[in-house]
Formats: sequence, C-alpha cells, structure tokens
Amino acid sequence: MPSWLLPESIADVLPSEARIIEDLRRRLLDCYQAYGYELVQPPLVEYLDALLTGSGQDLSLKTFKLVDQLSGRTLGIRPDITPQVARIDAHLLNRQGVSRLCYSGSVLHARPATLYASREPLQIGAELYGHRGIEADLEIVELMLRSLHLAGARALRLDVNHSAIVPSLLAGLPGVDQEEVYRLIGQRDVPSLRSLLSAAADPFKSALIAIADSAADESLAVLRKRLPDLPGIQACLAQFEALRASTLWKHLPETRLALDLADVRGYRYHNGLVFSAFVLDADSPRVRSQAMGRGGRYDGAGDAFGRSRPATGFSLELRDLALLNGQPQAGLRGNAIRAPWSEDEALRQSIAGLREAGEIVVQVLPGHEDEQQEFSCDRELALIQGQWRTRAL
Repeated sequence: MPSWLLPESIADVLPSEARIIEDLRRRLLDCYQAYGYELVQPPLVEYLDALLTGSGQDLSLKTFKLVDQLSGRTLGIRPDITPQVARIDAHLLNRQGVSRLCYSGSVLHARPATLYASREPLQIGAELYGHRGIEADLEIVELMLRSLHLAGARALRLDVNHSAIVPSLLAGLPGVDQEEVYRLIGQRDVPSLRSLLSAAADPFKSALIAIADSAADESLAVLRKRLPDLPGIQACLAQFEALRASTLWKHLPETRLALDLADVRGYRYHNGLVFSAFVLDADSPRVRSQAMGRGGRYDGAGDAFGRSRPATGFSLELRDLALLNGQPQAGLRGNAIRAPWSEDEALRQSIAGLREAGEIVVQVLPGHEDEQQEFSCDRELALIQGQWRTRAL
C-alpha cells in the first residue's frame, strides 16, 4: 500500500475547500459572539472515564481509545465536543446564571456515521446553560438556522421531537426490549414493531406503533388523538405548542416546522426537545439526504461533574456546510494582485501597504511568470512613471 494513502473515511482538505471552510468558520463564530456566546477550546484527548461520563457514555462505540504513556490510564479521542463543553460549564466556569458557550474543532469517529461520512468531522456549535424555559430552546434554534443561512441555505425544514415521549410509553410496558423498540421506530418498521409488541398492552402499544407509522409533519391535533392522555405525554405536547406559537417563525418565513416523533436518534443523550434542520431542494419541498444541523436539550449533563445544569445546544459539520453551494472551485476569481519579485524597497512598501489593507498580493518567483498562481489575479503591481501602482490585467 502506498505510504501516501490515508485511512478509510479520512481525507485531506485541499486549498479551495479549506478557504471556504475557514471563511465560514470565522463568520459563524463572529455570529455566535454577536449573540453573546463565548468561545472555548477543549482538548482533543481526555481520560476516557471523564470523556464518556454521564450522557457521554453513549458515545463509547464512536471513541478511539489509547493508553497514556505518562499515566498508564486509558485516553479517548473526542467523538463529540458537547460533553466537554458541559464539563467546562459545570466544573471550570462554575457560573450560577446563564452561560453561553460556543466551540469549533475536529472530532474523530471510530466508524463513519453514514456510508459516505468522514470519520474526522469538523464540528462547530453552541450551547446554552442555566435556563429551563422554552426561551433557551428558541434561541438555540434561531442560532442554528441563522448558521445555515450564513452557509448559503435558504429553504429549510426543522423537524422537532421530544425525547421523553417514547420513554413515557415504555414505562407502561415492563419487560419489553427497549433497544429493539427504538431501533424499529427509527427505521419506521411498523410490521416488525407490531410483531414485537403483539403481547403488549394498550394504549401504550398502539401509541408506539402510531409513532413509527407517523409522517414527519404531523399536526398537534393529530398527535393528541393518537397518543394517550398521560401527564408526561401532555407535558411534551405543551412544549411543542409553545415552540410553534413563538413569534420566531414570523422572522423565518423560509423555514417550515414539522413534528417527527419517529426521529429517536440520540435518545440516550437528550431528554427534552430535540430538532434536526434539513435543507429543502430549490424546486420541490423534498429535503436533501441528511440533516445539516442537529441539537436539543440535555438537562443534567453536568451531574457527573458535580453540578446539574439545564442545557440545550446544537452542532454542525463544517465540511457539509461548505458543500451547500456545490463543489468548491479551485482558485479565487478577481480578488488578488500579482507582483514581480524584486528587492526594490519601494515595491516592498507598496506590497506591505496593500496586504495591511486586506488585499491578497502574490509575488511571482523568477522563472515562474507564465504559471498559474495560487490565486487568480485580476490586477498587477507595475512600475508606472517611477511609481509602483496597481492596474487591471
């Protein structure tokens, strides 16, 4: 095998794509700062027991593990940054009120999430701690949708669920294989779920089957008819109602809100409202193949670090966002200046002044005047009447 080959589902990011990713990362972090979110940078590796503590335990299968040669303890390479941010909020910052934190960095997965997914996603996101009310969920949803708009998405669909609905129903069915129920609901496999629950009692059995058989756009009125009148269920539906009644949607006319009770991914991690953002095709209401952003509430994530805190947040994958407008094209058009190579002091000063002003200036090395440069140049620095000046190419 050639030494230059990379492991499966691991890839280099080449200049044309890297420029888009980095520009997008900066714009998103500036946006989060404008909302009052502070940047944190957790380490790439931690002791495994800390990295997978509490709600993070569900990430174990995704985590690369290695032995620390200094301590002899097992380390984990982070598969997700959110549990690390929860640790920072609970243990290091130790604030009593609301805390808004954002982050950006690489994570590593032991296996890809989907067939064509990278095992080294570039994750960016924001988390809000210290407030249990719907207002925190609305702020996080707004910020996630704003992120997708900054990346070039316009028509969006936000699928919403509540991770407490299925557990409320399973509580009435002791002895049922809960892992299998979740798997079949997630696959919307109604026949297999009906067979699995053949001996289970109603109304719990019928409600679980109805969830697996539901479309990703059920109305609240339909859900109230199909779900039993249990206190836990009604509390979840009340949160749906509060979310839908918000004035936020008046400012997001291109976002369609849908309820999807069969989206049970992350059920061990989240414990409240959860949401996924999909980009709609330009000429139809159909969504693209995967969610571009995911998030939700995970109250109590700081328990294992000594402080139980209300928490909600979202994460995005920067490489996916960078491809929203198609494959990046090599080179940048019409925004760079070509300059000759020279020791001339006046030329040096001209180049320095242009760069300080934010211009890209590419000096052409001797013997390479006819080669394509890193950036496409629409201007050049030329000696005109004894002075270095820019002129169009």
